[in-house]
Order: sequence, then C-alpha cells, then structure tokens
Amino acid sequence: MTEAPSRLAWRVTEPLHALVYLVPEAAEVYARLGLEPMAGYFAARGAAFGEAGPALVAATFYNFNPAMIARALPAAWATVTPEQMVAARLEIAGTALTRALGAETLASPEVAEAAELARTAALHAATLPHGRPLFAAHTALSWPDAPHLVLFHAQTLLREFRGDGHIAALVAAGISGLEAIVLHVATGAVDGRFLRVTRGWSRDQWAAATEALRERGLMTGDELSEEGRRVREGLEAATDRLAEPAYATLGAAGCLRLAELTRPLSRTVVKAGMLDPAGLTDAAGESKHTE
Repeated sequence: MTEAPSRLAWRVTEPLHALVYLVPEAAEVYARLGLEPMAGYFAARGAAFGEAGPALVAATFYNFNPAMIARALPAAWATVTPEQMVAARLEIAGTALTRALGAETLASPEVAEAAELARTAALHAATLPHGRPLFAAHTALSWPDAPHLVLFHAQTLLREFRGDGHIAALVAAGISGLEAIVLHVATGAVDGRFLRVTRGWSRDQWAAATEALRERGLMTGDELSEEGRRVREGLEAATDRLAEPAYATLGAAGCLRLAELTRPLSRTVVKAGMLDPAGLTDAAGESKHTE
C-alpha cells in the first residue's frame, strides 16, 4: 500500500522532534534546573498546560503509569516554572540539532523552506483544536525565531495533533494506555523494556495487561494474534485519518516536499544515535519508577 503524503511528511520529519526526549542534553539541562530526567520530561512536555497536576498529564500522555507522573508533578513546580521548561525544551532541541547537523546546515535555505512548510501545516492545524487538549495547549506557546527551532516547534505541534487523535482512536477501541504499549511491543517493532520502564509499569502490571489482551483474542502468547493485527492496523489507519487534516493546506505536493527536505536531516540525526532509548531507560530506572 502506498503511504499517504501526510503520513510520510510526519514520519520522515518526526526524528527532528523526538530527539528532544532522548539526547543527553535533556538530562543535562533538567539536572541544571534541579530535576531528574523523567520529572524533566513530564514538566517540559506538560508545561504548555501551565502548572499542571498529575491527573491532567496522565490523561493526555495516556500510556504512562499515573503513579509515576504523580511522583514528578506537581512537585516539579516547586523547583521550576512552566516558562522555564518551555525554554528548556527549545534549548535542548537547539543544542542537539546543532551538534548533529552543524550550524551551516541549520542556516541553509532547505531548513528554512522545511520550517515554513511545517509551520504552515501547524498553523492550519491550530484552527482545528477541538477534542485535542494537549495539542491545543501547545498552540498557545510562542514561536521561536531561528528556522531550525521553528521546524522543531512545528513538528512538536503536528506530533501532538496526531497524538491526541491516536488517543481518541484508542479510547474508541477500548484499549488502555498500558494495553496500547503492550500491543506495540507485541509487533516486534520496539523494545519492551524501554516502554515498560520509561512508562513506569511494573512487571506484574505488564503481565496482567498482556493476559487481558490474550483473553480478548488480541494476543497469542507474546505476539499479536490475527485479530490483534487487524485491530492494530485499524488504529493506525484511524490515527492517520485523524491526523491528515493538519496537512490539508500543504496538499500532496507540499507534504512530499517537506519529506524530501527533512529526510536527509532525520537520517543524520538517526545515524548520530540521537534516538537511542538506552539513556532514557537507564535514567528512568526500574527501582525508581516502577512498583
């Protein structure tokens, strides 16, 4: 099946956003502000809400153990402000992108063009906030000036637009946040320990969710059943469909051009090891963040 231009644009550009959670610069900046890495993550991504408490963040982040979030929030707000965390995330992105791509590349016409395309899509998405609380909160943040940070911020908005739609699809399918990541691991596409530890779930909780999915016929052993594959494919199709309106203003040609411009940037980021989950897994720590 041919990949839709809107999905291609999101998928190819996504590493330029996702690195902010995984690069060592994140832990360094959070430590400077007095936060452990996972507390920094919750505060930085949740800062768009203001001084959000654990219930709102758990609802909108969806697949994290609420108990893990409650250990970080609202305590983090006694140490930092939401404004500091918004600035911290931009600092992390800027430092990491400069390290990976170099100042000359970031100042290139190609990055400026990609930034403008992504920003156009994100601004269009901002006219469609209904039912997308985490995305809507991010639309109120100020835009940075540097083109590479505009690109990062635009992709952040588009990622949260897509993410809110994905949560809607999961809720409609009756799949919890923990069950969603168990199913993801069952595809073989992602490391199970990374998702379990960084999302704060214990082995017993993971095993109980796995057994519940087997009882529903969505898993056989530790793998997806035929029904499980059908459900997963349906969820991805629904997520793509719900994300597509953000890119409507670009059209197919604009989406393909955005992917063309960001593909070499994302490949460089991936080759530089900036999406390696090992550091975040170690930072989360089994003993600290699972019950």
